[in-house]
Amino acid sequence: MGRTPRREEDAVHNRIAVLRTERGTSRKELAEAIGVHPQTIGYLERGEYSPSLALALKIARWFGLPVEAVFSLEPLAPLSTELYGRTTR
Repeated sequence: MGRTPRREEDAVHNRIAVLRTERGTSRKELAEAIGVHPQTIGYLERGEYSPSLALALKIARWFGLPVEAVFSLEPLAPLSTELYGRTTR
């Protein structure tokens, strides 16, 4: 598994919560599908835990997306900005 980031530059940012909400999936459902405890999903979503490579790949595969669309070393822009060039109002 992963670890708790010690420094901000070690943090792995993700879109798990956004993707789950978009698909109407609970933390429990995602956790069961990829074989982890639901708390692990919560820790990942809050940035309290960095996923192992295997876990990141499992999550990306479950969403049907490349790992780079779900995880990043830099803060992720809102999907509306990336997809439509929109900014928040």
